[in-house]
Amino acid sequence: MSNNFKVISPIDGRVYLEKPYHTGHQIDYTLKKAVHAQKEWKRTPLADRKALMKSFVKTFTEDSNAISNELSWQMGRPIQFAPGEVRGTEERALGMIDLAENALQDIQVEEMNGFNRFIRRDPLGVVFVVPAWNYPYLIAVNTVVPALLAGNAVVLKHSAQTPLCAERFYKAFEKAGLPEGLFQFLHLTHDATANVVRDDRIDFVAFTGSVSGGHTIQKIASDRFIGVGLELGGKDPAYVRADANIDFAIENLVDGSFFNSGQSCCGIERIYVHENHFSTFIDGFVELTNQYVLGNPLDESTTLGPMAKLSGAELVKSHIDQAISTGAKALIDWNQFKEQELGPHYIPPQVLVNVNHSMDIMMDESFGPVVGIMSVKSDEEAIRLMNDSPFGLTASVWTENENEAISIANQIDTGTCFMNRCDYLDPTLSWVGIKDSGRGCSLSQVGFEQLTRPKSYHFRQNTQ
Repeated sequence: MSNNFKVISPIDGRVYLEKPYHTGHQIDYTLKKAVHAQKEWKRTPLADRKALMKSFVKTFTEDSNAISNELSWQMGRPIQFAPGEVRGTEERALGMIDLAENALQDIQVEEMNGFNRFIRRDPLGVVFVVPAWNYPYLIAVNTVVPALLAGNAVVLKHSAQTPLCAERFYKAFEKAGLPEGLFQFLHLTHDATANVVRDDRIDFVAFTGSVSGGHTIQKIASDRFIGVGLELGGKDPAYVRADANIDFAIENLVDGSFFNSGQSCCGIERIYVHENHFSTFIDGFVELTNQYVLGNPLDESTTLGPMAKLSGAELVKSHIDQAISTGAKALIDWNQFKEQELGPHYIPPQVLVNVNHSMDIMMDESFGPVVGIMSVKSDEEAIRLMNDSPFGLTASVWTENENEAISIANQIDTGTCFMNRCDYLDPTLSWVGIKDSGRGCSLSQVGFEQLTRPKSYHFRQNTQ
């Protein structure tokens, strides 16, 4: 039986590359090295850690062209957009480097005569990072860089769809001069991944993926007293109020719905439009959607590439078919996109109206280039519908009234609420989900908290 796994490229459905899984001996050796390296690393001054992280960013971005090409072959990102992932990785890494000083400094408490008291943030030890394939570098860097900044060692197990991303990170850290053992990667089966989570040399697990995958990771880790960070996706809503700039909302919500072929946990999957603007919004949304160019992602003219996995493409089709069979109306003619000539990974964009919350398209994560749009009469109706979801990652409100946006945001069950933007991670703000979107926090100053443990220092001064 082969110990290899194959990466099927969504571009043409053929094997792009084949890699061996790491064996039990290799896994054991990797964890031993991580534990050993971390003991010295945690004593390394933060200024030195920051300098090494900056060197990593520099060496990583130098390979932008090769990274972009690999990204397109592995998961189908159009080549004209692929370099944006490198720039985004740079932005997030540098953002976390800038935040590290304040995030990791000692917490001073009220002075007490004869005592020195403070709280220090100690590193956890070895952090096991298991990211998803849809934004393979951006998702990984959210934990990798702050974990190392905090004094931890990192073991990265990347998706079997995007294994070269782990290797690219490793090469960049190696070139930057990071001490051996502090950042390593493993290509693992599901069973081997579970065994690593169970291993007492792992001190924290950061997982990004499906809800079912999150439940599995949580159950495996439940026998140990370690932290688990879970980012599990969303069914992110947008509300276009009566006072919104409609043209601006259309432009941004079309992009938020279909960028990366809709394969984004914080992409727009359902839209609620005030009835005063519903017809105008729909007409503009459909017109702009019809301008997408579905095709080979290596073609510079392509703006919508294939879905990374056949199972994802099939799920999108099933959601559309189920909605139409129960009364929804599809507004995009797929015949113009000639998707059948491109292959089964290629799914044209679709816009559905006459939808409601009895349909999967409005309740279950589609994770593809499809969006359902409903008309609403009031803020209250929009808020009720936005909250009627098992997910809670992001939501957006489109309005010219910031006070009203804050009022609505206060009533939405979500980790992030945007006004007049969507589908974006700001490294200075916490990235957090509620309900089935997961638990824990990455990015921002707060994100360092789950990668460290508080240690109290209570020193009594002997004055006798």
